[in-house]
Amino acid sequence: MVKKLEIIEWLDDTGKEIVHREPQSGSGEFRIGSQLVVRESQEAVFFRDGKAMGVLGPGRHTLTTQNIPFLTELVGMAFEGEGSPFRAEVYYVSKKTFVDMKWGTKEPIIFRDKELAMVRLRAFGQFSIKVNESLLFVNKLVGTEGRYTADAIEGFLKGVIISRLADLLGETLESIFDLARVYDEIGTLGKARLADDFEKYGIQLVDFYINAITPPEEVQKRIDERSSMGALGDMNAYMRYKTATAISDAAQNESGGGGAATGVGLGAGVGMGATMAQMMTQSLNQGQSQQGAAAAAALVVCPSCKKQVPPAKFCPECGKAMGASCPKCGAAIANGAKFCPECGQKLGGQTCSCGAEIPSGSKFCPDCGKKVE
Repeated sequence: MVKKLEIIEWLDDTGKEIVHREPQSGSGEFRIGSQLVVRESQEAVFFRDGKAMGVLGPGRHTLTTQNIPFLTELVGMAFEGEGSPFRAEVYYVSKKTFVDMKWGTKEPIIFRDKELAMVRLRAFGQFSIKVNESLLFVNKLVGTEGRYTADAIEGFLKGVIISRLADLLGETLESIFDLARVYDEIGTLGKARLADDFEKYGIQLVDFYINAITPPEEVQKRIDERSSMGALGDMNAYMRYKTATAISDAAQNESGGGGAATGVGLGAGVGMGATMAQMMTQSLNQGQSQQGAAAAAALVVCPSCKKQVPPAKFCPECGKAMGASCPKCGAAIANGAKFCPECGQKLGGQTCSCGAEIPSGSKFCPDCGKKVE
């Protein structure tokens, strides 16, 4: 049975419907003279035989060919009289702003960070929309559905937002440490880019907000650790500060009469001080040992008195000539020696009484100028 419509109107009790068709089950029988009520937040799109015939704005519209010119074509010449029926359907489109719609990343966005290398980011926020071209919206997204809600389109719009946001982060952001200062910039650029994507479906993006862009929990822990290390600064200065604080606290506790606490605080301060003193003593002893070893390595044995003395032409102990030094190991060599007593290096030429080595064939000492005998 075809439903006859005398007064056509639609009220949305849920607040979620964007489009509602009258009648919901399909086309209905409209009559010339029927009343069509469209509220301020609505528009009505007339369809016949699957074709959009026209759009009506807010107000009470009497369905006559005089008031609504496109009804002349819709009804036809055979049904111009009062009460003449015709088959059609009306799509009511809500023109209100649908607020508090949510968006967020189901899967993390891979972001190349200049300081942390590759980072997986999650983002979420909210947006609001309204239909600004009713006929385009009905034809592009609603089709033949009897009712179309905000929830039905929210998932599709989320996907559009996430795809644009991934490109925008790569172009705008260098490091997640800069997020705080670029939130507004990303939000403004995001809204501008998404506007064209929404408008091709007859939708206006009214508001677009980014609530947060966050790395995974394990990355946040590493950032906290890095911040803690930066706050400590010089570790040596930090240890000195802690030692001084412990000793100061121990002194205050002692003056206050807290015996057990005094012992603990003083013990901690003294223990830490003793540890640092021990470390300094070990470092000093090690330095002295190294200096002694280096000094011992620099001594040579006098060929006359057999004592270890610094390298020189004459022994500081017995005053006799020290002789030459081995060109290979630097050990002292007695006058006339042909081989080094330390490394066995063969020695060429003669040795002058001053201790200098005289090259083979030379007639005078290269150091004192004495003639070679």
